Order: sequence, then C-alpha cells, then structure tokens
Amino acid sequence: MERILSKNTTHLDDWIEAFYHQINIKNPSELDLLDIAYRSNLKVEFLNISSRYYAGTIIIDNRLSPQEQWQDFGHELCHALRHEGNQLIMPPLFRELQEMQTKRFAYKFCIPTFMLRKIKLTTENDLIKDISLAFKVTYNFARNRFLYRV
Repeated sequence: MERILSKNTTHLDDWIEAFYHQINIKNPSELDLLDIAYRSNLKVEFLNISSRYYAGTIIIDNRLSPQEQWQDFGHELCHALRHEGNQLIMPPLFRELQEMQTKRFAYKFCIPTFMLRKIKLTTENDLIKDISLAFKVTYNFARNRFLYRV
C-alpha cells in the first residue's frame, strides 16, 4: 500500500485523522454514521428528501443505499463541522467553493488516508473492490478516491 499512497498528507488528511482520534475511531470497522454523529453531538434524521445539513441536524435521504447514505453523511458532516452560513442566501461562487470542499472532504472522511494505509489488500485488480468493501462505500466512490487521489 505504501507504493500506492504517498507518504505526504494534506492538512485535510491530518484534520480528519485528528478528528477520528479525538472520537476514538481507528479502524474501518468502526465507521458508523450514527455513532460518529453521536460522538460529535450531532443529530441525524433519515427522511424522504435529499440529504442536507440544517439547524444542527444532518438529514440523510432514506431512499439511498447504506453506502450512499454513508457518503452523503461525509458530505453533510463537512458542512456541519467546517462551514458557516446559509447556502440559500450566499453568493453562488462561495456556495460552489463550499460544495467543492465538501466533495473532497467526503472522499477523505469516508475513506481516511491513515486507515487506508493499514488495509491489507489482495491484488491490484481487486484493490478498488477491497476498498469499497472495507469502507462500506460504492465501487465508483472507492474508484474515484483511489484513481484521482481525492
């Protein structure tokens, strides 16, 4: 795995690792959105609407698969922990910036670099599948995280 991932980390990688250590989560098997929300003093509701963060509550679309719900949780958690303001009234370019940040955050939060480095993977052919299964994300999400190093 060392040859696949650079030894260098970004500030975001470091922030996510510190966040997980602060709430005492160290392994992919411990990645559970309800548990993480509880440890972060956030509420989660599963509703028949698109996922969003609103007034201290992360709303997750209950029509999504568990993998997609986890990915949406990562996206909305970024808004909850790292953003301020109401996107409905902010300038469009600032909203775009926040959405780009949440997209990158979700990849690195749902598949944290410090955990990814510890995973024992079989063959490179099965690499993306193994990442998808270990971190409970969709194949395409794992593929994007791996291929584009997001």
